[in-house]
Amino acid sequence: MVRVTRINDTELVINADLIEFVESIPDTMITLTTGKKIMVKETVDEVIDLVAGFKRLTAARIRGPGPDTEPDGS
Repeated sequence: MVRVTRINDTELVINADLIEFVESIPDTMITLTTGKKIMVKETVDEVIDLVAGFKRLTAARIRGPGPDTEPDGS
């Protein structure tokens, strides 16, 4: 899930897996796989960074602790 800001300053959390594409026309428009379109204040690059960060976090949770991690999680 990624947190974005609508044009009217309300916060919205979007399922990053449902994002089909993001365009700048000139405001940033997020189109979901459902066909729903959401205009947000974040730039296209900021949305990309938010989604990439979410994907990294999700992948890290799936992989679990690395080989250099102590048994107590540190």
